[in-house]
Amino acid sequence: MKNTIELLDTSLRDGSQGEGITFSVRDKLAVVKALDALGVTWIEAGNPGSNPKDAEFFRLAAEIKLEHARLCAFGSTRKKGVRPEDDKQVQSLLDANTEAVTIFGKSSYLHVTQVLMVEPAENLAMIEDTVAFFKQHGRFVIYDAEHFFDGFAENADYALSTLQTALAAGADRIVLCDTNGGAFPDAIERGVKAALSVVSDTSTASAAVVSDTSATPTPAAVVPDTSVMSTPKVVESDTPAVIIGIHAHNDSDLAIANSLAAVKAGCRHIQGTLLGFGERCGNTALGALIPSLELKLGLHCLPSGKLEHISTTCRQIAEIANVSMPDNMPYVGSRAFAHKAGMHADGILKLRSSFEHIDPTLVGNDRRFLMSEIGGRSAIAERARKLDPSLTKEHPVVSALAVRLKTLEAEGWQFEGADGSFELLVRRELGRYQPLFKIIAYRVVTEHPNGEAIACSHAWVKVWVDGQDDIAAAEGPGPVNALDGALRRALKRFYPELEQVRLTDYKVRVIDGRDATAARVRVLIESSDGQHTWSTVGVSADIIDASRAALVDSIEYKLIGDIERRFKAYL
Repeated sequence: MKNTIELLDTSLRDGSQGEGITFSVRDKLAVVKALDALGVTWIEAGNPGSNPKDAEFFRLAAEIKLEHARLCAFGSTRKKGVRPEDDKQVQSLLDANTEAVTIFGKSSYLHVTQVLMVEPAENLAMIEDTVAFFKQHGRFVIYDAEHFFDGFAENADYALSTLQTALAAGADRIVLCDTNGGAFPDAIERGVKAALSVVSDTSTASAAVVSDTSATPTPAAVVPDTSVMSTPKVVESDTPAVIIGIHAHNDSDLAIANSLAAVKAGCRHIQGTLLGFGERCGNTALGALIPSLELKLGLHCLPSGKLEHISTTCRQIAEIANVSMPDNMPYVGSRAFAHKAGMHADGILKLRSSFEHIDPTLVGNDRRFLMSEIGGRSAIAERARKLDPSLTKEHPVVSALAVRLKTLEAEGWQFEGADGSFELLVRRELGRYQPLFKIIAYRVVTEHPNGEAIACSHAWVKVWVDGQDDIAAAEGPGPVNALDGALRRALKRFYPELEQVRLTDYKVRVIDGRDATAARVRVLIESSDGQHTWSTVGVSADIIDASRAALVDSIEYKLIGDIERRFKAYL
């Protein structure tokens, strides 16, 4: 276990508490499958006692065959003065029928006395009784020590006593939580080392417990007689020490740094969400942390060969969650290996390590050379070589592209954030572009009925495809949405794969404000089919026409890419 890190992804529980994050039952099942395919150890899938949707999810999840991951149901310790078997929330965790349960309890003396408002001894009994109850029912118990680092700073003895109690009751994992996200790495290191010392001492003294009811003992388990809450009897065992974990929040923008500090101090279990979303400022972003652990620290987090799929999985989870993946997310974001300045691009082409800390292919990402007037012909040639490997920066096509690029950018076009449109530009210069459809005519009308707070837009589109034409109409809350819907509807008969595509981002920029409402605008559209994400651009004094240009590029980029992938697969 020394060189292995357990990963617990809590996107479906802690992550779903983030603003704007909502998962349907179907979404949750899709996330589980994606995380399992990536190879995470544990998936904390929800709190069945908090809402009917999570209860329904656990019922359906029992039918999923998982290859790598195991599911956890999440909940709290028993209520004050209530036996575990009489606590409905505790019972809901049993009913979830997962292999493991994650139980959180208070480790801060302040929270115990002023928030939970129970006696410190009662809080310890709540932890002990709940952990022991689940061990008695054969569950793997992950104990989350809520507010541990704040509690350790306030009253270290009490905070550590909560860990001792959970361990003595049989917890299989002890996870230290920076619940408020305010700790610094040095405080994390001190807390982890103190916890490890306590766990080591407790494990040596009492690694297994046999209850008075003669329940089958489990490793490092305490199983008290719950009828009288008697003190458990300790027997000696050579069971190894329980693994310590870290659960860091990002309120000080230190969640990854704190998780790394915890690992270096001895933690071998990390909790977080793949994309870092979660309540307030979010959780540890596992998608950005895992590559550091594997590639920089030599620790094993994912099964062999899975790291190269992490960028794709992050995009997939973002798509399911209906959020835009942060472009600047380390390792997996679209900007993680993006180079704009000509000197940087030239340096990368000569020596990869001059401006990149890892090879982007190790995490399934791509090096990107941003196309702009300062990018230089080296960057243009490198991007164009994806379509024609024979191109060099001295090639006439590259020279023509450089001139064309500068002319277009002077007119307000910008390709550094529109890779899809740039690739189509390269295809045109190479003579490898054949339009797959043509818009013969379109019309967009927006109405504002008196007394209605919401406007309604209607779009009508006539397209030509391979000698045939089709007409379609659609309505939407805005003109671009209506135009997008009408265009897809008209093309769907010819290209059914467009059903998978949706717009994930839409941006409008005024190019020169001196022309006021007659100013040219630049529209940037980001699209996704669930597996790939691409961006396109359109420029016009008419915002609808600029949107039309970006939409057409988006659809053509998708269709051309699909055709080429099918052709390569056929070969």
